Amino acid sequence: MSEVTQEKPPVVTPVRVVIALCLFAPFVAMLWVSSYAKTDPQLAGIPFFYWYQMLWVAVSTALTMVAYKLWHRDQRARKGGASR
Repeated sequence: MSEVTQEKPPVVTPVRVVIALCLFAPFVAMLWVSSYAKTDPQLAGIPFFYWYQMLWVAVSTALTMVAYKLWHRDQRARKGGASR
């Protein structure tokens, strides 16, 4: 018979909570429209409504990258840290 590998069951750890927050924050920020539905302050003549959303594109990218790196580090730790 073939051997079945026993993987550890999913566990809620502080690292996984940080990963979830990194992925959840952009959704909350963009869905809470009343917090940024205004024109002032302007940045280089661009109303707040627009530059705030564009700022979140960069912030979301950075948070997704952090979540990705943390996830891979967590997976290596769960498997014994053999490969990079």
